[in-house]
Order: sequence, then structure tokens, then C-alpha cells
Amino acid sequence: MTTTPLALTMGDASGIGPEIVAAAFARGALPGGFVLGDVAVLRRAAALVAARERVDLPVAVIGSAADALTMPPRCVPVLPVAGLPEGLAALPWGRVDARAGAAAAACIRAAVRLAQAGEVAAIVTAPIHKEALAAAGEPYPGHTEMLQAEAGAGPVRMMLANGELATVLVSIHVSLRRAIDAVTREAVLETLRIAHAAAARWGQPAPRLAVAGLNPHAGEGGLFGDEERREIAPAVAAARAEGIDAQGPFAPDTVFMRARRGEFDLVVAMYHDQGLIPVKYLGVEQGVNVTLGLPFVRTSPDHGTAFDIAGRGLADPASLVAAAAMARRLTGA
Repeated sequence: MTTTPLALTMGDASGIGPEIVAAAFARGALPGGFVLGDVAVLRRAAALVAARERVDLPVAVIGSAADALTMPPRCVPVLPVAGLPEGLAALPWGRVDARAGAAAAACIRAAVRLAQAGEVAAIVTAPIHKEALAAAGEPYPGHTEMLQAEAGAGPVRMMLANGELATVLVSIHVSLRRAIDAVTREAVLETLRIAHAAAARWGQPAPRLAVAGLNPHAGEGGLFGDEERREIAPAVAAARAEGIDAQGPFAPDTVFMRARRGEFDLVVAMYHDQGLIPVKYLGVEQGVNVTLGLPFVRTSPDHGTAFDIAGRGLADPASLVAAAAMARRLTGA
């Protein structure tokens, strides 16, 4: 039985975030959940979903997070966020707008406040658009960095996972050139520590961590680059000295396959696309993004705002549902 509310942010008002949130509620997949956002935006999304699913989908305004626990299963409870820009529900679908970016940021901040106050079990964030966030004057390149700053957290890492594979990234939203420079002994060791500690909190005290190399064949003994010998291998050795079951660096073109077959529990990848492509290839609809290192659990779908299909009634809520399920599983709530 659900005893603690689950906070969802509505995401970018011009993207598929409100739609997939409404669709998940329509399917009864978010018991005890509620949305932080704009009531009119959620009503627009609920009308779209109701027409597609041929169901009644009321949107209810609630006064507190706890009210979500008393809501019927096929209803969208919305806790309005104060100070949002006006006219959000009139924004055209699929276009970058600073107002949508500002609203998305305000919802994230409201969710963090509730999580820090212990009023919610976890946060599940619907997709935001990075250009809209920047247009609103926000200094953060994405959710992960914003959540870290708003929570006053120490180092954080991004994990993407599904039922077959989980990867944790050393660097996130930086250029590939900068990502290569970010592969240092300290950064890799910190990532291993964060991944190990997170798994322990989730009831897996001794996770098997595989470390991917940066270069083809993990450098082939220095023939194709020396980052493995100079930075990555020393980090693995230091982690093992601390009692962390870390192995590698392994050739990045095979390590994800080995983990999928059960040899490892997590793969530490050196940069964004190296770690995310294998998980997303297995199916975006089941992928879940988890931010490690925060003082609360935060998950999200592993897809973006999908401006190309926003407002057309085509968005699939499966990844959002999977994110909510993982948030519940990680918190035990």
C-alpha cells in the first residue's frame, strides 16, 4: 500500500511531458502520485489523453502533497506551483519558449523543496527542453545539474537503467572534447564511490562494477591512447583498495554486452553517449534515468520532449511509468 506521495513535475508545457503524465494517470499507473505544475496545462493534456483513450480523466486541484493519497486512481491531482508564467496552456505544441522553460524550472524547484521537507517519497521528472531552459535564463544544462544545485548536493552522477542493463556516467552534458579531458583518476574514482554507495542504499551492498575504457580496445596497451593506463586503471585499483568490487578498464565495445549477460551489475561509462546508447538501444520505453548522489531519489524517463509528436496524441507513457515504479522500488515507499 502506498503511504507516501510521489511528486511528478509536468516538464516542458510545449512537449510531451504533460501528456505522458496524464496518460500514466489514465492507466492507473501512478497511485499516490501528483503533479507539480500548471492546472490549465494539465487539463489540456488530460483532454488529449481522454479523447485518445476514450476515458474520463478529471484534473483535481490539491492543496498539499498528502492529498494525493486520497485521490481516485484515474484522476490527475495537480498541486499548483506559484508564480508560473501566464498563458502556458495557450503555447503552441512543439516550439521552444522561454515561458515553458521558466515554468519547468519552477516546478523542479518546488519538487526539491517538498523532497527536502520529507513530504514526498521521491521525485519523477517529466522531460524538459534544454533550449527553453536556457532561454529562460537558467544556468543549468539539464535536470541533473539543476537538481544538484537546488539540493545543495555534493558530486552527482547520472545512471540510465532498464531491466537488462545499468550504466553510470563519469561526465554528462559536456562536449565530447571536454568529456575526454574529464576522464581523470579522481573523476573515475568518485564515480565508482557514488555508484557503490547508491547501490548499497538500494539493498545491494556489494555491486559488481565494470569500468569501460575510453579508447578502442581500452587503449590496447597504450597503442590507441594512454588514458586507460594513466587515469582509469589507477582509479579502479584505488576503488578496489577501498573494498569496492570494481573491474576493468574493459573494451567499451563488449563490456555492455557482458553486463547484460549478468557478469556485472553496473557499468561505469566514460561519457554520455558511450553509456546511454547501449541502454536506449534496448528500448527507450523501459529506460529510466536516476540521479545518484542526491539526498533524495529522483528518476525520469530516458527520452526528451519529443516536440515532433507533441499534441498529436502519440506519446507513450511507458518510460515514465517505469521511472515511477523504479522510484517506488528504490525508496521502498
